[in-house]
Amino acid sequence: MLQLSKYQKITVGLTIICAVLYGVFAYTIERTNLLAVISIWIALFFLSYKIIQINNNNWKTLAIIGLLFRVIFIVAVPNLSQDFYRFIWDGRMLFEGFNPYLSLPEVWIAQGNAPIAQAQELYIGMGQLNGSHYTNYPPISQLCYFIAAIFAHKSILGSAIVLRTLIILADIGTFFFGKKLLEALSLPKKQIFWYILNPFIIIELTGNLHFEAVMVFFIIWSLYLLHKGYWYWAAIALALSVSVKLIPLLFLPLFFQKFIRNEHKGFDIKTGLPRLIGFYSIVITTVLITFAPFLSEAFFANFKRTITLWFQTFEFNASIFFIIRWIGYQIVGWNVIETAGKILPLVTITILLALTFLRKNISTVQLISAMVIGICCYYFLSTTVHPWYIAVPLSLCVFTMYRFPIAWSLVVILSYTAYLDPNFKENLWMVGLEYLVVFSMFTIEIFRRKAQPLFT
Repeated sequence: MLQLSKYQKITVGLTIICAVLYGVFAYTIERTNLLAVISIWIALFFLSYKIIQINNNNWKTLAIIGLLFRVIFIVAVPNLSQDFYRFIWDGRMLFEGFNPYLSLPEVWIAQGNAPIAQAQELYIGMGQLNGSHYTNYPPISQLCYFIAAIFAHKSILGSAIVLRTLIILADIGTFFFGKKLLEALSLPKKQIFWYILNPFIIIELTGNLHFEAVMVFFIIWSLYLLHKGYWYWAAIALALSVSVKLIPLLFLPLFFQKFIRNEHKGFDIKTGLPRLIGFYSIVITTVLITFAPFLSEAFFANFKRTITLWFQTFEFNASIFFIIRWIGYQIVGWNVIETAGKILPLVTITILLALTFLRKNISTVQLISAMVIGICCYYFLSTTVHPWYIAVPLSLCVFTMYRFPIAWSLVVILSYTAYLDPNFKENLWMVGLEYLVVFSMFTIEIFRRKAQPLFT
C-alpha cells in the first residue's frame, strides 16, 4: 500500500481545502457578499502559498494541482463579472455572419430582430452600459468568442464552458513556455506557480472568463522565442497578443535596446537596426492582417469612439487619477476626467520612452523588468483599472526580482467593495488601502534594491 510522507499528506489536505473553497466560490458566492468573497480570497492565497512552499521542488505536483483548481470552475457561471455575456454576443454575431464592430446590442434589442439565440438574456446579462457601446475586443479575442458560438450557439452555459476551456489551454501554454523561459534564464522553475497557482488568476481569468489569459500566453511565448533568438517568430506571437488585447502595444518601445545594444560590444547598429525594423514591421503587419476582415470606415469610427470613452469617461479603481480628480474638484469644481484622460496617456508615453533610452534593457530579465515597471506605471496613471488587468504585470514579474504585482493581486479584491452600494459606488478608503500596499512595495522594490536600479 502506498505510504504518503508527512509533506504529501499536508499537500493533499491543503489541496482538498482549497478545492472546497474554490467550489464554494464558483457555485455559491455572489459578488455583493463581500465578507465571504474577501475571506475565501485571503484563505486561498495563504493556502496556495503553503502548497508552493511545501512542494518547492515538485513542479509536477504543483502543475496537477493548478489544473485541478481550474477544472473545478468548468460548469460555473461567472459571478464577479458580466463581461462574458458580451463575449458570447459578439461570437454569435460572427457566427451568423455579422461584423460585431458595426452594431450595438441595444439597437438589436430595441428593434426586436436580433439574429442570435438568447439575445434578450445576453443583453440583460451584459447590462445596459455594455450593450450601449460598440465592442472593443480585438480579432483574436473575437475568434475565441466565435469558437464558442460554433460549439454552443444556443446555450449560454455551453458557451461559457468552451470559453473557459480555451482559457485553461492558454494557461497550460503559459506554464509550458514560462517554465522553459525560467530554465533558460537559470531561474527557479517554481516561480511560474506564482502565476499558475495564484487564486487571483484562477478566479478572475478561469472563473470569470477574462481573456488576459490568452494575451499572457502569447506574451510569454514571444519572450521565450526572443530569448532563444527567434525574433521573427517572437514578433508574430507578440502581435497575436496585441490582437487579443491592445495593451502589449505599450511594450514595443522597450524592445529597442534588446536589438540595438550588445552586453559586450555596446551598440550594434549595423546588425541590430535592420532586425529591430523587421521586428516592428512583422508585429504591425501581423496585427493589421488579423484586423483586415473587419476593416471599414465605420469600424474605425466605432473603435475610436469606444477607446476614447475608455480614457475620458469611465473610471474605476484608479490611483493617481483619483487624486487628480479630487484636486480638480477643489480648483475648478468638476470632474476633470476629460482633460486628464488626454494628458495622462502622454505622461505614460514619456515614462515608456525614459525606460527605453535611460535604463539598461539588454538582457531578457532587464527587458521584462522594464515591461513590469512600464505596464504598472500605465495602470497607476489610468482612469480605469479592472482587477483582471493585473494579470499582465503578475505574469511578467515571475521572471524578475519584483514581487509587488503579487501583493497587488492579493489586495485588488478591495476594489470589489464598490458592489456593496446598490448604485455601484466605490469605497475610496478601500481603494486607498489597496494602493497604499501596492505603492509601498513598489517604492521599496524600485528605489531601494541596488541590484537593478530604475535608470542606468
